Amino acid sequence: MRVAITGGTGFVGRHLAERYPADDVVVVSRRTGVEIDDVDALTDAFAGVDAVAHCAGINREIGDQSFERVHVRGTAAVLEAAHRAGVQRVVLLSFLRARPGTGSPYHETKWAAEEMVRSSGLDYTVLKAGMIYGHGDHLVDHLSHTVQTVPLFASVGFREKTISPIPVAELVDVLVGALEGRLSRRTVAVRGGRGAAAQRGRAPGRTGRGSPGAGVPGAGVGAPAARTGDRVDHARAARREGAGADARRGGHRGDAAGRGAPRGPRADGPFRRRAHPGGAPAPGRLHLAGPAAAGTPMTR
Repeated sequence: MRVAITGGTGFVGRHLAERYPADDVVVVSRRTGVEIDDVDALTDAFAGVDAVAHCAGINREIGDQSFERVHVRGTAAVLEAAHRAGVQRVVLLSFLRARPGTGSPYHETKWAAEEMVRSSGLDYTVLKAGMIYGHGDHLVDHLSHTVQTVPLFASVGFREKTISPIPVAELVDVLVGALEGRLSRRTVAVRGGRGAAAQRGRAPGRTGRGSPGAGVPGAGVGAPAARTGDRVDHARAARREGAGADARRGGHRGDAAGRGAPRGPRADGPFRRRAHPGGAPAPGRLHLAGPAAAGTPMTR
């Protein structure tokens, strides 16, 4: 199968591209000379492609890279180009809390993109991902580092809240399964962690490069827990994700960055240690940030 990945030089796009042989993947990005709203250039890029992973997105506006241009006009261009090139399937990577009527241009343009994909007439999957972490995420590299090294977080505030981030490798497992047609015509909320898996009455599994379909219904449910159906309960999913887990989480993003996104996650709840797919860093000394641990070195 040959796939095209929009936002293919971004955080998730790079990890997804690594799952395929070089001859079977087309990376579409401003860095490869293709603007996300250029229908003709996209049509050329999609020639001979079986499926498109639409991972392009921004979490801040800068210059001419606006939410409206990238999320709305960009998605419209991707769908038109897919029709012209004869692509049969489009997988959209959206955000867990994207929904209408929020007053947030980020959330509302993400929702508009979802609605266009669902009504496109193409075989589709919409993946609504929560907070994503992994090597190269930049914004939450400090979180990734801590998850790999110590099972401790400083608490902020009086109420405990849990967050359920998903390792990028496990999200890519779900993306690969969707590109293969294993989540056809569904909107799926994807969250990581034991709590999410437990909500479905299943113990969390392990996923990796050797089993790209793990975590997808029908392939053995792994750590990403998915609520499937043509609609998801957005309010409930948002409450589960936690009030602090929104757009500035270093997740699925394209190449542009700037201002205008909702505020990001806080380390304000317990966090279970997980084995990181990329392996642990070299031993050394680590300083935890926050009032509870300021200036306290830890040796691994």
